Amino acid sequence: MTVTGRLELVALDAPDIAKLASFYAALTGWEVARQEVDWITMRTGDGQEIAFQHAPDHVAPRWPGQELPQQFHLDLLVDGHEAAAERAVSLGATRLAAGPNWITLADPAGHPFDLCQRDGVGPETGLYAVTIDAPDASALARFYADLLGMEVTYDGPEGALVAGDGKSVMFQTVADYTSPRWPDPAYPQQAHLDIVVDDLDAGEARARELGAARLDGGGERFRVFADPAGHPFCLTA
Repeated sequence: MTVTGRLELVALDAPDIAKLASFYAALTGWEVARQEVDWITMRTGDGQEIAFQHAPDHVAPRWPGQELPQQFHLDLLVDGHEAAAERAVSLGATRLAAGPNWITLADPAGHPFDLCQRDGVGPETGLYAVTIDAPDASALARFYADLLGMEVTYDGPEGALVAGDGKSVMFQTVADYTSPRWPDPAYPQQAHLDIVVDDLDAGEARARELGAARLDGGGERFRVFADPAGHPFCLTA
């Protein structure tokens, strides 16, 4: 039987997680599900979770370049993206770019995120996908699809999408991609995925088989790996 994990959440690094959680709560209407000294988890209206991890030496991205790349960003669904962007700026975001139906901003910790127009989505902001940068979006999508038991539902010139269990992860190909070198703060991870497995040994074997590399760190209930593009992720039990 093929061992697969379950995507639990994406965790964004920040020097002030209380400030960042307050920003997203005010912007999206999401609620705090768990709060610890160095970790805050928020839950969306449809039950997805994102977290904020205390990183005192966090170096913010400088979008759109690759000197300090974003690595991850959130794609959020709103009905009225211009009004939502104005509200985000009033809460401490910085407007970065715009397209016909999306606006890119940076949150107070410097992480870019997109507000994407979706007619009829309702008053609460939705989490459409976590988007991960890669030198080859198709290849990284296949890695995570196999690891998570998801399906590659789109694979095109601008990126790829995997989906399953009510969650989506997108991958975008980035020219001159610069990978994280965790835990080196000069090449920060910016964010990571937490993936739940029933058995850590079996999960590790499967991750390595698919192309992941074991990294230093971890504990009794979690282990740290790098995906084929260098992004750290955790397998947890």
